[in-house]
Amino acid sequence: MIQLNGHDCEVRPEETLAALVRRLELGLDARGVAVAVDGEVIPRKVWDSCVLGEGARVEVVTAMQGG
Repeated sequence: MIQLNGHDCEVRPEETLAALVRRLELGLDARGVAVAVDGEVIPRKVWDSCVLGEGARVEVVTAMQGG
């Protein structure tokens, strides 16, 4: 179990950050998407190798236009 944007979320064993982003139906190359794990922004180039551990706090944010 991890915290995803403040809510409990089940993760599969050895699930990577890239797999989680895909599950959220966000493209891995989508513009305006940023992810932090335990308060640290994770560069997109390492999403495939970033394995989510039990209890991780993950924040996924997307930029929105408007004002």
